[in-house]
Amino acid sequence: MKRVFLLLALALSCACAHAGAFDFPAGFTSRDLAVNGTTIHVRVGGKGPAVVLLHGYGETGDMWIPMAAELARDHIVIVPDLRGLGLSAKPASGFDKKTQAGDLAGVLDTLKIQRIALVTHDIGNMVGFAFAALHRERVTSFVLIDAPVPGIGPWEDVLKNPLLWHFRFGGPDMERLVAGRERIYLDRFWNEFSATPSRFSEGARQHYAQLYALPGAMHSGFAQFAAFDQDAVDDRAYIESRGKLEMPVYAIGGEKSFGSMMATVMRAAATNVTEGVVPDSGHWIMEENPAATVRMVRAFLERHP
Repeated sequence: MKRVFLLLALALSCACAHAGAFDFPAGFTSRDLAVNGTTIHVRVGGKGPAVVLLHGYGETGDMWIPMAAELARDHIVIVPDLRGLGLSAKPASGFDKKTQAGDLAGVLDTLKIQRIALVTHDIGNMVGFAFAALHRERVTSFVLIDAPVPGIGPWEDVLKNPLLWHFRFGGPDMERLVAGRERIYLDRFWNEFSATPSRFSEGARQHYAQLYALPGAMHSGFAQFAAFDQDAVDDRAYIESRGKLEMPVYAIGGEKSFGSMMATVMRAAATNVTEGVVPDSGHWIMEENPAATVRMVRAFLERHP
């Protein structure tokens, strides 16, 4: 009996420690905002110029906790969970990135914030690009990290990469295949796209797997990818109709992932692009080398307030 109590106490202590690892710093508040026909979960903290941090697939806004803690010293930091992911609502549709740019516009309007710096990763890049293209006057600077943008630059070549088979994986049967096996499916991303998979910690894997096991979350994730064809059409149209983005852009790749290719992508869609590479990192920059990533982003935002 004593051993049972000890094991239970250990399990509870591990759970508490795990939860604490994904708490935003003191001073941040969380809100659920009804915008654009859905509900977006948002964390807000700090004072100063506004910066928005957008996550991608396989994570949620929680990936940005170290970045948010640093930037909140002199910025208002806004960290949403994308439509259908994390603690945001799980609608049946609206996963094209133009619609999700509308989600972000609604969040900012509700918070009465007019202009922002954008820092994005993975699918967050795609939502951020749509927002920056549609609301150019609202974006002071734009940092995109380690994922291509549909329809921009060498997009058709990117689609031929066999590692990206998941771009076409989805639908009711695929949802049945991964139901109850979310961790197995997500481990493939965390392992294959890492330079050092062990840096994507067990605690983080458990945390995100639980969030992606929420009802509707895997459907939403698959729907993010299924929208890429429409996103490519929309993204090309933004550039054809209004020209390239003119705000300062920092295109960052993980050294052992997209690397300098990020700058190649963004030079096809922006006129003022700075290239950056996160050393000793694959795709999961905030798990593999958060210190370098935070340092690089802060330096860029200081140069382009």
